[in-house]
This record gives sequence, C-alpha cells and structure tokens, in this order.
Amino acid sequence: MQLRIISLLTAFAGFGIVAACSVVAQNGGGDAPAPAPQRKSATYTLTAGQSVALTPTATLKLERINDSRCKTGAVCVWEGYISYSFVLTNNGNSSNFVLAEKMPGGSNTATQQGLRFTLGGVEPADPPALNAPAPTYRVSLRVDVS
Repeated sequence: MQLRIISLLTAFAGFGIVAACSVVAQNGGGDAPAPAPQRKSATYTLTAGQSVALTPTATLKLERINDSRCKTGAVCVWEGYISYSFVLTNNGNSSNFVLAEKMPGGSNTATQQGLRFTLGGVEPADPPALNAPAPTYRVSLRVDVS
C-alpha cells in the first residue's frame, strides 16, 4: 500500500515537471517576459494647459478652451459652441487641431499622426451664469490607434 502511494506521488511529480517545462518552452524559455499587449484606445481627461503622455514618444496638450455658448440667464441670438484646441507632439513633430461639437465647420473627431481623437464629455456640461467667473473646464477624449 505504501509503495503504491509513493509510486502515485512520484508519477504526479513527474507530470508537474513535464507541464512546467512545456510552459517555459511556450513562453520562450522564461528569460524574457512576454510583451505587453499594445493598447488600442484609451480615454483621458484634461484641463486647459494640461499635458498627457500617449505613448513613449507622443504627448498631447490641451492648449485652450473657447466657450462661446450662451450664458445661463442671457438672451442670445444663437446657441454658441465650445471648442478645444490641442497640440500633439510626436518624435519632435507637432500638429495643432480643434475638437468641437456644434461649431460651424468643426468636428468632434480628428486624426493626427496615426492617432484618432474623439471628443467625450465636458465639465461643467452647462454654460456658466451670465456674470459668473469662468469655470475650470475638464474635457474627456478617447484616443485610438488608427
């Protein structure tokens, strides 16, 4: 009986060693870690003047926000719009672009240097009151590798 238990334990240990060897062989010997999967999209939230690293070589900066929407409590002849001016710098090359909703001739998406930018939400969502100071805007946007 004892001999049978020892035989079974030896057999299970042998299977464990074979399984471990096959995993090491599949992962390239175990010396180098498997490469991390490259992210295809991410969402960022920025305030005016803030920058974010998109890749090891690319940064995005929200240069300024233009809010021409009709202020709460004002009488306006048009609704207005809010737009966001960005600068993308990648490997020393810079490009400027604007994202906006409801801006004549504008778009809520742009493709620059192989990256696609899509405007998300803004805080605060509503325009400020007529005589209120300008709020601290926060804009979110999705960045996709195109």
